[in-house]
Amino acid sequence: MTSFMDEGPRLLRGGPVATAIREQVAADVAAFKAEYGWAPTLAVLVVGADAPSLVYLHKILDGCRLVGIGDRLVELPADASEGDVSEALAGLQADPRVAGIIVQQPLPRTIGLRAVIDTLDPMRDIDGIHPLNAGLLSLGYDGFLPATAHASVEILKQSGIPIVGKHCVVVGRSNVIGKPASLLMLRENATVTVCHSKTADLPAIIRSADIVIVAVGKAAFITGDMLKPGAVVVDVGINVVEGRLVGDVDFESASQVASAITPVPGGVGPLTNAILLTHLMRAARDHARGLVPLGAHSLAVSIPEVR
Repeated sequence: MTSFMDEGPRLLRGGPVATAIREQVAADVAAFKAEYGWAPTLAVLVVGADAPSLVYLHKILDGCRLVGIGDRLVELPADASEGDVSEALAGLQADPRVAGIIVQQPLPRTIGLRAVIDTLDPMRDIDGIHPLNAGLLSLGYDGFLPATAHASVEILKQSGIPIVGKHCVVVGRSNVIGKPASLLMLRENATVTVCHSKTADLPAIIRSADIVIVAVGKAAFITGDMLKPGAVVVDVGINVVEGRLVGDVDFESASQVASAITPVPGGVGPLTNAILLTHLMRAARDHARGLVPLGAHSLAVSIPEVR
């Protein structure tokens, strides 16, 4: 019998799923324009130039153009003040066509997240960084999810990877990927362990995992000898090494052990971009229907029963 170790791992590519999502979003945008007479806009605010971030952001903006969504990129210098960030956000929110805003993280050390939170409308926060959306996620309710964390779980579901009852190790505890990914995996009834820089004997814990989600921002941080044979690996990392994009997982060695793995590029990234467009259209519809007045920091969100 031929095993996955003989044939190599299954590649979990986000592109095909992303294409299907974009096709549906394009139809949604056309219907929205027919009903309201204008297309919603996605605005991206970035403070300081960071190579991996800019690659990611431009792919998002390219995706907007493909489906007919307006796009706006606001770049502030690395030495921008908190007041500059607040002013830029307020200016974007003064435009009724800006239905969604992404504030690229990490921010420079001189800019506290509070400067964003105090200004950002949570109903435009389509990447789920506002405490309102983070709180809804932690309670299992229906807020905006951080798109990369959402994509890291959705790629497993769309690929038919069993999750229920599996041991998932999330490496990284950031507020934008690690923590929300762990909560989303709990929603899917996985047993979840979160590891971080202070975790003792990290390889031993990773080696116990059926599913490993890695988001630490360090190239080739996870190697094949740290994985259990047959593990499924979701690599969320984006790093630039010698002019090329690589993940947080050493793909060559991990491929000798994993049964399925997301490539970088081509894995979680394309799906993240497509999912953001669905978040944007949800925000646009809610605003246009008057469910959430634009510019109002309203708590009037739909809260379904917890599963």
